[in-house]
Amino acid sequence: MGYAVGEVAAFAGVTVRTLHHYDKHGLLSPGERSRAGYRSYGDADLARLQQILFYRELGFPLDEIALILRDPQANALHQLRARQRQLREEIHRLERLAEVAEQAIEVQRTGVALTPEERFEVFGEISFDLSYATQAQQKWQHSAAYREAMARAGAHTKEDWRQLMNEAAAWRGELLAAFDAHEPADGERAMALAEEHRRHLTRWFAPCPPDMHRRIADDLIADPRAFALLVPPSHGRPGLAAYTGKAIHANAARHDGSRTDSEEHP
Repeated sequence: MGYAVGEVAAFAGVTVRTLHHYDKHGLLSPGERSRAGYRSYGDADLARLQQILFYRELGFPLDEIALILRDPQANALHQLRARQRQLREEIHRLERLAEVAEQAIEVQRTGVALTPEERFEVFGEISFDLSYATQAQQKWQHSAAYREAMARAGAHTKEDWRQLMNEAAAWRGELLAAFDAHEPADGERAMALAEEHRRHLTRWFAPCPPDMHRRIADDLIADPRAFALLVPPSHGRPGLAAYTGKAIHANAARHDGSRTDSEEHP
């Protein structure tokens, strides 16, 4: 008994147009004819359609499916193994994207509660790179200090942010002046600025003991996105991030009595 194209489309869950497409490309053609002379699909055709739909579900293009069906013994195992590797890689990629999306959602939930216009008004050239914020959230998510900092940041009013950013701008001006005057990074003026930065973080976000300030300094040195939160690129100087990091390390050493290594923190 043969089946008309409409019947096959209905119980296979595909469109008539899809079946015509398979027929046109020589992938699946009705192998029987009705008494009236119309072409129809037999049991062997339906079995072949089932194979085609299986490979399509796995993402195989039609030309590869045609190769497999032409010589299933020679092609199927090799093609399936290759596709399995591709699917596993895709799953891994999508899982990473899902993690990033989840972290980005969390960052947005705990981020700065200002409209885009207010952000521009308050922050000016200082921009928040979402990829950096997401990575920071992943890195510090188990830190109580980080969670406190994000909670306090989310609670700041527009006026809080205005005052905070005014303080940061004044501090940045002093840092640039010290750097341009070739003040040593481990000198009194630079260390005083480092201490002022540490107190600023404690005042507005979370307690920042010397060890935590060291870790922040390492981020400032290693990642331009982190340093851009202190000094926008338009105000940057070659070597300024390293200078700032060294001043923070020198100040931290002064607090805990340890000694810095000038070669390790240039």
